[in-house]
Amino acid sequence: MFLSDFDYVLPPDLIAQQPAQRREDSRLMLLERSTKHISNTQFKEIGHYFAAGDVLVINDTRVIPARLHGHKVSGGKIEVFLVRRLEQLPGQCWVCLTRSSRAPRPGTRLILADNLDAEVLDECEDGYRHIRFEYTGADFLQWLEQKGSIPLPPYIERAPQQQDLERYQTTFSSVPGAVAAPTAGLHFTPQILADLRHKGVVIAPLTLHVGLGTFLPVRVENILEHRMHAEAYSIPESTAEAVTAAKREGRRVVALGTTVTRTLEYAAIDTGELHPGSAMTDMFIYPGYRFKVIDALLTNFHLPKSTLLMLVSAFAGQDFVLRAYAEAVTQRYRFFSYGDCMLIT
Repeated sequence: MFLSDFDYVLPPDLIAQQPAQRREDSRLMLLERSTKHISNTQFKEIGHYFAAGDVLVINDTRVIPARLHGHKVSGGKIEVFLVRRLEQLPGQCWVCLTRSSRAPRPGTRLILADNLDAEVLDECEDGYRHIRFEYTGADFLQWLEQKGSIPLPPYIERAPQQQDLERYQTTFSSVPGAVAAPTAGLHFTPQILADLRHKGVVIAPLTLHVGLGTFLPVRVENILEHRMHAEAYSIPESTAEAVTAAKREGRRVVALGTTVTRTLEYAAIDTGELHPGSAMTDMFIYPGYRFKVIDALLTNFHLPKSTLLMLVSAFAGQDFVLRAYAEAVTQRYRFFSYGDCMLIT
Protein backbone atom coordinates (compact mmCIF):
# COMPACT_ATOMS: atom_id res chain seq x y z
CA MET A 1 0.00 0.00 0.00
CA PHE A 2 1.23 3.42 -0.94
CA LEU A 3 0.76 6.81 0.67
CA SER A 4 -0.60 8.20 -2.58
CA ASP A 5 -3.48 5.70 -2.39
CA PHE A 6 -4.92 7.75 0.48
CA ASP A 7 -4.84 11.15 -1.18
CA TYR A 8 -7.80 13.30 -2.20
CA VAL A 9 -8.34 16.85 -3.39
CA LEU A 10 -9.66 19.25 -0.73
CA PRO A 11 -10.43 22.90 -1.49
CA PRO A 12 -8.77 24.96 1.29
CA ASP A 13 -11.99 26.86 2.00
CA LEU A 14 -13.58 23.63 3.30
CA ILE A 15 -11.11 23.42 6.21
CA ALA A 16 -13.15 24.65 9.17
CA GLN A 17 -11.44 27.62 10.82
CA GLN A 18 -14.16 28.15 13.42
CA PRO A 19 -16.47 25.75 15.27
CA ALA A 20 -20.14 25.60 14.35
CA GLN A 21 -22.30 28.12 16.19
CA ARG A 22 -23.55 25.29 18.40
CA ARG A 23 -21.97 21.87 18.79
CA GLU A 24 -25.05 20.06 17.51
CA ASP A 25 -25.21 22.24 14.38
CA SER A 26 -22.66 20.01 12.63
CA ARG A 27 -23.66 17.94 9.63
CA LEU A 28 -23.57 14.15 9.70
CA MET A 29 -22.80 11.84 6.79
CA LEU A 30 -24.06 8.26 7.14
CA LEU A 31 -22.08 5.40 5.61
CA GLU A 32 -23.56 1.89 5.59
CA ARG A 33 -20.83 -0.65 4.99
CA SER A 34 -23.03 -3.55 3.92
CA THR A 35 -24.83 -1.66 1.14
CA LYS A 36 -22.21 1.04 0.39
CA HIS A 37 -25.02 3.57 0.75
CA ILE A 38 -24.27 7.21 1.65
CA SER A 39 -26.80 9.66 3.04
CA ASN A 40 -26.72 13.05 4.73
CA THR A 41 -28.38 14.46 7.83
CA GLN A 42 -27.70 16.73 10.81
CA PHE A 43 -25.77 15.70 13.91
CA LYS A 44 -28.69 16.63 16.16
CA GLU A 45 -30.45 13.57 14.68
CA ILE A 46 -27.72 11.22 15.95
CA GLY A 47 -30.05 9.59 18.46
CA HIS A 48 -32.05 7.97 15.63
CA TYR A 49 -29.05 5.80 14.77
CA PHE A 50 -28.60 4.24 18.21
CA ALA A 51 -30.58 1.44 19.84
CA ALA A 52 -31.05 0.35 23.43
CA GLY A 53 -28.14 -1.83 24.47
CA ASP A 54 -25.59 -0.14 22.23
CA VAL A 55 -22.33 0.75 23.99
CA LEU A 56 -20.91 4.13 23.02
CA VAL A 57 -17.27 4.37 24.10
CA ILE A 58 -16.00 7.93 24.59
CA ASN A 59 -12.56 9.43 25.27
CA ASP A 60 -12.64 11.67 28.34
CA THR A 61 -9.15 13.14 27.90
CA ARG A 62 -8.80 16.90 28.36
CA VAL A 63 -6.57 19.12 26.25
CA ILE A 64 -3.95 20.99 28.23
CA PRO A 65 -2.92 24.56 27.23
CA ALA A 66 0.38 23.14 26.04
CA ARG A 67 1.90 26.13 24.22
CA LEU A 68 4.16 28.52 26.18
CA HIS A 69 6.05 31.58 24.93
CA GLY A 70 9.16 33.17 26.34
CA HIS A 71 12.84 33.74 25.67
CA LYS A 72 16.24 32.21 26.20
CA VAL A 73 18.32 33.69 29.00
CA SER A 74 20.98 34.33 26.37
CA GLY A 75 18.43 36.21 24.26
CA GLY A 76 16.02 35.25 21.46
CA LYS A 77 12.35 34.38 21.54
CA ILE A 78 11.22 30.78 21.92
CA GLU A 79 7.97 28.83 21.81
CA VAL A 80 7.72 25.62 23.85
CA PHE A 81 5.08 23.01 23.14
CA LEU A 82 4.57 20.44 25.90
CA VAL A 83 3.86 16.97 24.53
CA ARG A 84 4.11 14.43 27.34
CA ARG A 85 5.31 14.37 30.94
CA LEU A 86 8.29 12.13 31.70
CA GLU A 87 6.86 10.18 34.60
CA GLN A 88 10.17 8.41 35.25
CA LEU A 89 11.95 11.66 36.15
CA PRO A 90 11.29 13.75 39.27
CA GLY A 91 9.67 17.16 39.03
CA GLN A 92 8.08 18.70 35.96
CA CYS A 93 10.14 17.15 33.15
CA TRP A 94 8.37 17.02 29.79
CA VAL A 95 8.95 15.93 26.23
CA CYS A 96 8.59 19.16 24.23
CA LEU A 97 8.87 20.70 20.81
CA THR A 98 10.48 24.10 20.50
CA ARG A 99 10.41 26.83 17.90
CA SER A 100 13.09 29.54 17.78
CA SER A 101 15.56 31.12 15.38
CA ARG A 102 18.23 28.72 16.68
CA ALA A 103 17.39 25.35 18.18
CA PRO A 104 18.22 25.30 21.92
CA ARG A 105 20.99 22.96 22.97
CA PRO A 106 21.17 20.95 26.22
CA GLY A 107 21.86 23.30 29.11
CA THR A 108 20.00 26.24 27.53
CA ARG A 109 18.10 28.23 30.18
CA LEU A 110 14.63 29.56 29.35
CA ILE A 111 12.33 32.18 30.87
CA LEU A 112 8.71 31.42 30.00
CA ALA A 113 5.26 32.76 30.97
CA ASP A 114 5.03 34.40 34.40
CA ASN A 115 8.83 34.19 34.74
CA LEU A 116 8.85 30.39 34.87
CA ASP A 117 12.43 29.09 34.66
CA ALA A 118 13.17 26.03 32.54
CA GLU A 119 16.20 24.13 31.29
CA VAL A 120 16.73 22.04 28.17
CA LEU A 121 18.05 18.69 29.39
CA ASP A 122 18.75 16.87 26.14
CA GLU A 123 17.74 16.40 22.53
CA CYS A 124 15.73 13.42 21.25
CA GLU A 125 15.01 12.03 17.84
CA ASP A 126 12.43 13.70 15.61
CA GLY A 127 13.26 17.15 16.99
CA TYR A 128 11.85 16.63 20.48
CA ARG A 129 13.61 17.90 23.60
CA HIS A 130 13.42 17.04 27.28
CA ILE A 131 12.79 20.18 29.31
CA ARG A 132 12.65 20.58 33.10
CA PHE A 133 10.29 23.28 34.34
CA GLU A 134 11.36 24.68 37.70
CA TYR A 135 7.88 24.91 39.12
CA THR A 136 7.28 24.52 42.86
CA GLY A 137 3.55 25.24 43.14
CA ALA A 138 0.86 22.74 44.09
CA ASP A 139 -0.42 21.91 40.62
CA PHE A 140 1.54 22.49 37.40
CA LEU A 141 -1.42 21.62 35.16
CA GLN A 142 -3.55 24.20 36.97
CA TRP A 143 -0.79 26.76 36.34
CA LEU A 144 -0.81 25.81 32.67
CA GLU A 145 -4.56 26.43 32.53
CA GLN A 146 -3.83 30.05 33.50
CA LYS A 147 -0.63 30.71 31.54
CA GLY A 148 -0.58 28.41 28.52
CA SER A 149 -2.36 28.64 25.17
CA ILE A 150 -4.68 26.04 23.66
CA PRO A 151 -2.72 24.23 20.94
CA LEU A 152 -4.98 24.51 17.91
CA PRO A 153 -4.01 22.29 14.96
CA PRO A 154 -1.71 23.83 12.34
CA TYR A 155 -4.43 23.86 9.67
CA ILE A 156 -6.47 26.32 11.76
CA GLU A 157 -4.73 29.42 10.51
CA ARG A 158 -5.54 31.87 13.28
CA ALA A 159 -4.53 32.57 16.84
CA PRO A 160 -6.50 30.86 19.64
CA GLN A 161 -9.56 32.81 20.78
CA GLN A 162 -11.52 32.83 24.00
CA GLN A 163 -14.14 30.47 22.55
CA ASP A 164 -11.48 27.83 21.90
CA LEU A 165 -10.99 27.34 25.64
CA GLU A 166 -14.44 25.71 25.65
CA ARG A 167 -15.02 24.54 22.10
CA TYR A 168 -11.71 22.72 21.64
CA GLN A 169 -12.70 20.47 24.54
CA THR A 170 -15.42 17.85 24.64
CA THR A 171 -18.19 18.54 27.15
CA PHE A 172 -17.20 15.33 28.96
CA SER A 173 -13.44 16.00 29.13
CA SER A 174 -12.15 15.38 32.64
CA VAL A 175 -8.61 13.89 32.60
CA PRO A 176 -5.93 16.46 31.59
CA GLY A 177 -3.11 15.24 29.39
CA ALA A 178 -3.90 15.56 25.67
CA VAL A 179 -2.29 18.08 23.32
CA ALA A 180 -5.02 17.62 20.70
CA ALA A 181 -8.75 17.09 21.11
CA PRO A 182 -10.52 13.81 20.29
CA THR A 183 -12.50 15.80 17.76
CA ALA A 184 -15.33 13.34 17.07
CA GLY A 185 -16.53 14.12 20.58
CA LEU A 186 -16.75 17.87 20.00
CA HIS A 187 -20.26 17.53 18.50
CA PHE A 188 -21.87 16.09 21.63
CA THR A 189 -23.78 18.19 24.16
CA PRO A 190 -24.74 17.04 27.67
CA GLN A 191 -28.36 16.87 26.48
CA ILE A 192 -27.56 14.60 23.53
CA LEU A 193 -25.68 12.23 25.84
CA ALA A 194 -28.55 12.33 28.34
CA ASP A 195 -31.01 11.48 25.57
CA LEU A 196 -28.88 8.51 24.51
CA ARG A 197 -28.74 7.22 28.09
CA HIS A 198 -32.52 7.61 28.37
CA LYS A 199 -32.84 5.51 25.22
CA GLY A 200 -30.84 2.73 26.87
CA VAL A 201 -27.44 3.39 25.33
CA VAL A 202 -24.52 2.62 27.64
CA ILE A 203 -21.95 5.44 27.73
CA ALA A 204 -18.56 3.98 28.63
CA PRO A 205 -15.46 6.21 29.06
CA LEU A 206 -11.80 5.53 28.54
CA THR A 207 -8.82 7.88 28.39
CA LEU A 208 -6.27 8.21 25.61
CA HIS A 209 -4.10 11.30 25.77
CA VAL A 210 -3.88 12.39 22.15
CA GLY A 211 -0.31 13.31 21.18
CA LEU A 212 1.24 15.34 18.40
CA GLY A 213 1.61 12.21 16.31
CA THR A 214 -1.98 12.72 15.18
CA PHE A 215 -0.77 15.73 13.13
CA LEU A 216 2.63 14.49 11.99
CA PRO A 217 2.69 13.64 8.28
CA VAL A 218 3.53 10.18 7.01
CA ARG A 219 6.93 10.62 5.37
CA VAL A 220 7.30 7.24 3.65
CA GLU A 221 5.59 6.19 0.43
CA ASN A 222 5.30 2.57 1.59
CA ILE A 223 2.95 3.01 4.55
CA LEU A 224 4.12 -0.27 6.11
CA GLU A 225 7.36 1.53 6.97
CA HIS A 226 5.57 4.18 9.04
CA ARG A 227 5.88 4.09 12.83
CA MET A 228 3.28 5.62 15.12
CA HIS A 229 4.10 7.69 18.19
CA ALA A 230 3.07 6.00 21.44
CA GLU A 231 0.23 7.49 23.50
CA ALA A 232 -0.86 6.75 27.05
CA TYR A 233 -4.27 5.22 27.70
CA SER A 234 -6.35 3.96 30.59
CA ILE A 235 -9.43 1.72 30.47
CA PRO A 236 -11.61 1.52 33.61
CA GLU A 237 -12.81 -1.88 34.71
CA SER A 238 -16.44 -0.79 34.25
CA THR A 239 -15.78 0.07 30.59
CA ALA A 240 -13.99 -3.21 29.96
CA GLU A 241 -16.93 -5.10 31.49
CA ALA A 242 -19.50 -3.14 29.43
CA VAL A 243 -17.65 -3.75 26.14
CA THR A 244 -16.94 -7.42 26.87
CA ALA A 245 -20.57 -8.05 27.82
CA ALA A 246 -21.79 -6.35 24.64
CA LYS A 247 -19.53 -8.50 22.46
CA ARG A 248 -20.68 -11.68 24.17
CA GLU A 249 -24.35 -10.75 23.83
CA GLY A 250 -24.18 -9.54 20.23
CA ARG A 251 -24.84 -5.90 21.08
CA ARG A 252 -23.16 -3.12 19.16
CA VAL A 253 -20.00 -1.30 20.29
CA VAL A 254 -19.73 2.18 18.79
CA ALA A 255 -16.36 3.95 18.94
CA LEU A 256 -16.44 7.72 19.30
CA GLY A 257 -13.44 8.56 17.18
CA THR A 258 -10.19 7.05 16.02
CA THR A 259 -8.55 7.45 19.44
CA VAL A 260 -11.18 5.21 21.03
CA THR A 261 -10.87 2.75 18.14
CA ARG A 262 -7.12 2.33 18.52
CA THR A 263 -7.38 1.96 22.29
CA LEU A 264 -10.13 -0.67 22.14
CA GLU A 265 -8.47 -2.67 19.41
CA TYR A 266 -5.07 -2.57 21.13
CA ALA A 267 -6.40 -3.68 24.52
CA ALA A 268 -8.65 -6.48 23.24
CA ILE A 269 -7.95 -10.13 22.62
CA ASP A 270 -9.19 -11.89 19.49
CA THR A 271 -12.61 -12.64 21.00
CA GLY A 272 -13.24 -8.95 21.62
CA GLU A 273 -12.82 -9.31 25.38
CA LEU A 274 -11.34 -6.08 26.69
CA HIS A 275 -8.59 -5.79 29.28
CA PRO A 276 -8.81 -2.89 31.78
CA GLY A 277 -5.72 -1.00 32.89
CA SER A 278 -3.18 1.57 31.75
CA ALA A 279 -0.43 1.29 29.15
CA MET A 280 1.00 2.89 26.02
CA THR A 281 -0.19 2.16 22.49
CA ASP A 282 1.48 2.85 19.15
CA MET A 283 -1.02 0.80 17.17
CA PHE A 284 -1.20 1.56 13.45
CA ILE A 285 -4.42 0.42 11.78
CA TYR A 286 -4.52 0.33 7.98
CA PRO A 287 -6.51 -1.63 5.35
CA GLY A 288 -6.29 -5.36 5.90
CA TYR A 289 -6.68 -5.09 9.67
CA ARG A 290 -9.37 -7.36 11.17
CA PHE A 291 -11.39 -5.46 13.76
CA LYS A 292 -12.06 -7.30 17.02
CA VAL A 293 -14.22 -4.84 18.97
CA ILE A 294 -15.91 -1.99 17.18
CA ASP A 295 -19.09 -2.40 15.14
CA ALA A 296 -19.62 1.26 14.24
CA LEU A 297 -17.46 4.38 14.16
CA LEU A 298 -18.32 8.05 14.53
CA THR A 299 -15.47 10.19 13.25
CA ASN A 300 -14.59 13.52 11.66
CA PHE A 301 -13.18 14.00 8.17
CA HIS A 302 -9.41 13.55 8.19
CA LEU A 303 -6.40 14.94 6.35
CA PRO A 304 -5.27 13.45 3.04
CA LYS A 305 -2.52 10.81 3.42
CA SER A 306 -3.05 10.64 7.20
CA THR A 307 -2.96 7.58 9.44
CA LEU A 308 -6.47 8.52 10.59
CA LEU A 309 -7.80 8.27 7.04
CA MET A 310 -6.06 4.90 6.75
CA LEU A 311 -7.81 3.67 9.91
CA VAL A 312 -11.22 4.75 8.60
CA SER A 313 -10.42 3.08 5.27
CA ALA A 314 -9.54 -0.13 7.10
CA PHE A 315 -12.96 -0.11 8.78
CA ALA A 316 -15.20 0.91 5.87
CA GLY A 317 -13.17 0.08 2.77
CA GLN A 318 -10.72 2.36 1.01
CA ASP A 319 -12.76 2.91 -2.16
CA PHE A 320 -15.98 3.50 -0.23
CA VAL A 321 -14.35 6.03 2.09
CA LEU A 322 -12.72 7.98 -0.72
CA ARG A 323 -16.05 8.04 -2.57
CA ALA A 324 -17.68 9.42 0.59
CA TYR A 325 -14.96 12.07 0.89
CA ALA A 326 -15.51 13.10 -2.73
CA GLU A 327 -19.23 13.50 -2.02
CA ALA A 328 -18.44 15.46 1.14
CA VAL A 329 -16.40 17.88 -0.95
CA THR A 330 -19.24 18.18 -3.48
CA GLN A 331 -21.76 18.70 -0.65
CA ARG A 332 -19.39 21.25 0.92
CA TYR A 333 -19.00 19.55 4.26
CA ARG A 334 -16.61 21.24 6.70
CA PHE A 335 -13.38 19.29 7.28
CA PHE A 336 -11.01 18.44 10.13
CA SER A 337 -11.13 19.32 13.86
CA TYR A 338 -13.90 21.93 13.84
CA GLY A 339 -15.68 20.35 10.89
CA ASP A 340 -18.53 17.91 10.34
CA CYS A 341 -18.54 14.16 10.93
CA MET A 342 -19.58 10.75 9.62
CA LEU A 343 -21.16 7.71 11.23
CA ILE A 344 -20.04 4.39 9.71
CA THR A 345 -22.39 1.52 10.55
